[in-house]
Amino acid sequence: MLATSKIASSKTIPEQKTAYSILFMIGLCHLLNDSIQAVIPAMFPILQKSMGLTFTQIGFIGFSLNVVSSVLQPAVGWYTDKKPLPYALPFGLTLTFFGIIGLAFAPTFLTIIIAVLCIGFGSAIFHPEGSRVAYMAAGNRRGLAQSIYQVGGNSGSALGPIITALILVPLGQFGAIWFSIVAATAIGLLIYIARWYSTTLTFLSAKPKQKTGGLETGLSFSKAIKLALLIIVILVFARSWYISSITNFYAFYVIEVYGYTISQSQLFIFIFLAAGAVGTFFGGPLADRFGKKRIIFLSMIGATPLAILLPFVNPLIAYGLVGLIGFILMSSFSVTVVYAQELLPGKIGTMSGLIVGLAFGMGAIGSIAVGSLADIFGLTSTIIAIGFLPLLGLLTYLLPSDEEVETWNT
Repeated sequence: MLATSKIASSKTIPEQKTAYSILFMIGLCHLLNDSIQAVIPAMFPILQKSMGLTFTQIGFIGFSLNVVSSVLQPAVGWYTDKKPLPYALPFGLTLTFFGIIGLAFAPTFLTIIIAVLCIGFGSAIFHPEGSRVAYMAAGNRRGLAQSIYQVGGNSGSALGPIITALILVPLGQFGAIWFSIVAATAIGLLIYIARWYSTTLTFLSAKPKQKTGGLETGLSFSKAIKLALLIIVILVFARSWYISSITNFYAFYVIEVYGYTISQSQLFIFIFLAAGAVGTFFGGPLADRFGKKRIIFLSMIGATPLAILLPFVNPLIAYGLVGLIGFILMSSFSVTVVYAQELLPGKIGTMSGLIVGLAFGMGAIGSIAVGSLADIFGLTSTIIAIGFLPLLGLLTYLLPSDEEVETWNT
């Protein structure tokens, strides 16, 4: 079923029908985009060995990738809320295409940073507009739609360890060149999506504008929304720092403590991210049924005891624990985005860019902070300390209920 033909023939409101073909396509593009990004942390052990990089330098590479997305995603979302740009999607992947080619040939630490910045720019453009496409195609299944979109990204991230074991270990840094094909494929799909996006915008522009609540409904609501957003920021901080620590540094912990090889250590990261992708998918439908606030709380608090226990178990148990932590913790990823969008329904791109961009940004800061702590206090002590981060999920109690947010927007 093509969404464009549905719109043209039935003249129904796009928000009331779920365009599954577009949702699965934008989810696939998200997978392709984030699999390219996964190349960068997947290369960390290889770059450390071949270039003699410190943990702090590795942290700066992660910072370079993520901070650009953090700064630009909300700005891109804010601008496209005012003036949507459907063809920004393939343009963003074109930047990523050139970045991945640059990464494959980069001879020095500085040129790696430049290539990674280019990939970060492409990601900053793709993510807010991709989330808007998911929102437009969602109908009344916003949790499910955002899960389909986000599970694509998390699945792409989960490919990082497989990329390392099958491509980067045997081929080295130059193996990244194969992902230029992935970028080119995504560009072609996004051109098709951009056409649907443009057609849907034309149809929506003919509809009478609906008045939304949120900040326009009064000063008390404005203060409540600001408090809710502050809490969401703290929750994203806790989740992103923990995820960044596991994806960027847990492989080094496995090599150091368990005596595993680079390829063997990557299996732990794959299990963590693959289980997280599954959790992301289930989180949205569960939130549609049981409420977003409840799922956000359960994902953070449910992961806490497992995260604290992880550094003290043997390798066999660690396999199971990293999977459970990934599933539980990331089940709230898409739910947090939808919750923020519904706080300010007239600012879909801004909220998507803020929350997803914030996740990248917090991960960026976490990369440097955790890397520096590992250099100073040792890797084992650092991994133990970050296990307590999900405890900040207790702040979810202070968030307004789903029903209260709904009343603000009516």
